[in-house]
Amino acid sequence: MIKITRYLFTVLQAPEFVSFQKGDWPVSGEKIPDLVALTMGFSVQEDLSWPGLQAGPLFQRPRANVLVVVRGVDSLALPQSVASYPLENPVPFTLDSVAETVHSLFAEDTPVVLQLAPSEERLYMLGKANAVFEDLPVTLQQIRARLSQDGSVLSSLPLNSLSRNAEADLLFLSEVQVLHDITALLQRHRHLAKDHSPDLYSLELSGLEELSRLYGPDSPQYRDATALLASVLQKFGQDVYGLYGNSSVVEVVTVKAFEAPLTRKSRSILESRQISNPGSPYNLAYKYNFEYAVVFNIVLWLMIVLALAVIAIAYNLWNMDPGYDSIIYRMTNQKIRMD
Repeated sequence: MIKITRYLFTVLQAPEFVSFQKGDWPVSGEKIPDLVALTMGFSVQEDLSWPGLQAGPLFQRPRANVLVVVRGVDSLALPQSVASYPLENPVPFTLDSVAETVHSLFAEDTPVVLQLAPSEERLYMLGKANAVFEDLPVTLQQIRARLSQDGSVLSSLPLNSLSRNAEADLLFLSEVQVLHDITALLQRHRHLAKDHSPDLYSLELSGLEELSRLYGPDSPQYRDATALLASVLQKFGQDVYGLYGNSSVVEVVTVKAFEAPLTRKSRSILESRQISNPGSPYNLAYKYNFEYAVVFNIVLWLMIVLALAVIAIAYNLWNMDPGYDSIIYRMTNQKIRMD
């Protein structure tokens, strides 16, 4: 019997004016950045023909969007969610385009933009995040030191079969600790949720992937970690949603492993050596500019209007009567008559 792997895109929290419809409509992994941009009220270059998200009010946008990517698991038991959709074509993606939009539109308000992957020690902060999350542990060494301090998750969460000394277990627990520290810092800086600029958070967790590789997907360590992460994410979403005044969107993407996009190139032996783009040696076309249609219409209609104006002026000049239509000839005729 063939087991069909089904990854999920789950909306944990969303305000009423961001309308997610319940259904079984698949969403492509490469379209998730556009979906996040639409939930924040931004426009995208290509229309997203996906019935799961309906258009909301024009003058209302959520104060924050939090996207958590969990690698190493097909799905998580998240009972208190708004909606879940199957994820197809799980290719790697980033929210860099959304972060650039937030920064360009709200540069003066310095919004919070935080992109973090603890396992890869990858961190990107922008705006007020530099001051708020400067104490957030980033490297694995810093996170492990944080686990040994007072108030860490080791003293408050049931570890069950997870070990405090195993490398993979500590990696998973360190990611849980980061989620706890983010909500703690947001509670300390509640003024962030009261400004007019939307905030963006992107977190990538891969601790379950390491546990699955080390112990196996049927091991008690993996099952306990999956249940623990589900409860932590449920509380994390509720805390963030409440801190932003019930005006934030929290999404969770579960994927066993990302698939690199497969491309196949064919070449004929009779292929011409002429290339359409001299700057590219691979016979690729020029990169399409989405403003081409706008510029083309502006130039086209401007030329048409100017051509019609020239024709109208030339016609009126040709049919003009100098004695009646021109003030110069009219004044000259009166002067001659007076003399």
